[in-house]
This record gives sequence, structure tokens and C-alpha cells, in this order.
Amino acid sequence: MHSLYLERWGNEASSSSMDMEGPLNMVLEDLATQRHRSALVEGSFIVDQWKGHTAGIDQCRMKMGLILTSGGDKFMRLWSSENYKCLEEYSLSDLAPLVDFDFDESKVVGLTGTRICIWRRNGTRSIFPSREGICTKGLCMRYMDPEAMVGCEDGTVRVFDMYSKSCSRIIRMQNSRVTCLAVGDDQLVLSGSPYGSIAVSGLLSNQQVATFTPPNMRGVETLCYNPCSHLVFAGSSNGYAACWDLRKMQSLWNTRVSPNAVYSMQYLRNDTSTLVIGGVDGVVRIVDQNTGKILTRCVMDPSVAKLTSRNSLYGSVERRKVKRLKGDGAIGSIPMTARPRIKCLAVGMGKVVTIHNTEYIRMWKFNK
Repeated sequence: MHSLYLERWGNEASSSSMDMEGPLNMVLEDLATQRHRSALVEGSFIVDQWKGHTAGIDQCRMKMGLILTSGGDKFMRLWSSENYKCLEEYSLSDLAPLVDFDFDESKVVGLTGTRICIWRRNGTRSIFPSREGICTKGLCMRYMDPEAMVGCEDGTVRVFDMYSKSCSRIIRMQNSRVTCLAVGDDQLVLSGSPYGSIAVSGLLSNQQVATFTPPNMRGVETLCYNPCSHLVFAGSSNGYAACWDLRKMQSLWNTRVSPNAVYSMQYLRNDTSTLVIGGVDGVVRIVDQNTGKILTRCVMDPSVAKLTSRNSLYGSVERRKVKRLKGDGAIGSIPMTARPRIKCLAVGMGKVVTIHNTEYIRMWKFNK
């Protein structure tokens, strides 16, 4: 691997500031994240669009080269991020509307009303809790084996053991409903509220670690937490994004990144450099994690789409060009059909998936 690394990337690495004396896996990871940032900020890119459901899609996740989406047609579908083929399908026809979900290499976990469902990748499904009323209305969910955390209408986070199918504890997080959740490998759970406050608690201790209310935030619509840098990121209903350093317990930056609500923000796992943000105005923004500076703004070119040679579940895949905008002032010249609101997004290596509450999935592919 070391020989292959030097052959392919030796010149690039020698011209960078990376520590070449570190373990090879760390060097390769640093190089990969540098290339990812360079592709997002400076590279060429296209958008592939395909019809994924027969009714509006409201959520997506991307991991391990796979994309999971849910739509109003009462299905979740798992897609290949390379050829856009539908690999697996999970029916929700006999369940309450899907509120939130996530997946890993062996299972899909979804929150439907007051119930948590687990679909094994072999097709079997289990549902819990079995008794109604054990959990108040759930508004969001995250999980980290063996536990699933549900943010509830009453301001609590209820922690469920996914194998015993029981509620192991209840954590009081907010004085109002929990609008969004984030969890980290360091056993922390974070929650947002409609009043702009963010609370951090330890999963093992059930004790609140910190609370903070970033200035200017009206309501927290989305949260993400990077345990590699101990930074918390929040997006609000009035277009602000904020960053909080949990180690120093202080705010790093607070910036109005959009004239409209921010609905989703994500970063590539282990990347401490870039953050991708989307919201009402339909613009994909790449932001520096450490400063809040907007590095670039991307929108789909409204010109006529070209059909690719690929086909997906409901027909051909369309390919379109993309524009980088210099500032927010140019957004008004782009028709709304080319930039429908971004309801949710997910980030992979040199890729961003967006969904827009329509029937279509968009894959933004960035190349250095």
C-alpha cells in the first residue's frame, strides 16, 4: 500500500502540509479529505437526477456508497450511488407515517409515530414498543448500537435498547419539543428546540453537559456534531448557521448563510474542514467548518437536460450542468424549477445527495 501510495499520490502529498511520517492509514485519510475539499470548492461537477418515488421524497441518508430515501408512496428505497439502481425496498404500508430513519450495513431503523421499526437487510422486520403510550409522539430519531434515541414532543429524549425492545431511560433535554437530534461516538446526545436553544447530555450519565443559545437563532431546524473536532453545528429557521466548540465551551462563529431557512447540514465522516448546507432557496453551500466562511455556492443549470445511458426504477437518469455563484445576489436570476427547496441532504466522498420534497433524487458529483 505504501508503494502504491507513493506511485499515485507522492507528488501531491509532498507539496502539501501533511505529516508523511505518520501511520499510512492516517496519511491516506488526510489526503482523501484534502481532495474532497478541493473537489467541493474548486472542482468541476455535474448533477444527475432520477425519479425515485411516485410521491414526494422528504429524507435521505448516504453511507458506504448507498443512498436510502423515503417518500410519500410509503416505501423506503436503497440505491447505489454509482449506477442509481434500486437495490432494496422496504414497505411502510401498514405503519404510521415515517418520521425519521437511518441505516448501517446490516439494518434500517425507522421511527413511525410512537414505534421504532427495524428492518434487517435480509428482509425481516421487528417493531417496538409493542404497547401504545410508552413513548410520546416522536419528532426525530438517531441511533448508535445498541441504542436508539427519540426526540419527543414533550422535550425529552427517550433511549431505547434495540435488542431488549425496552425504554432504558428518559433524559429531560428541552422545555419545549425536540426539533432535531445529533449523536456522537463519545456518548453525547444533542438536541435543538424551536426557541433556538441547544442542549447536550451524556448518554451514560443522563446528566446535562451544556446548554447554549446561539445569538440570532429563532429555531433550530438541523444539528450535526463532529466528534473528531468536538464541534457542534446548527442551522436555523431564519437562515443562520452557528458553531460551538464543546471542548472550550464557547461559540466559534455565527453567520447568516442564507436569506431563508436552513433545513439540512452534513459533513463527510472524519472531515474537519468542510460543511455542506441546504435549505429553502435550493442552493448547495459549502462552508468552512472552522470559520463559517461560505467557500462556494452551487445551483443546477436550468438549461435542457441530457439523458444518460443509465436507467433507474422509473426511467432514464437526467444529467445537467451546474453553476457556481459568486454571491447571494445572483440567486434571484436562477428559476425556482432549477433550485427547489432542499429538504434534506447527505454527503459522501466528492458527492452530495439532495432531495426536495418532489419525486426526484439529485446526485451532485464533484471532481478535482
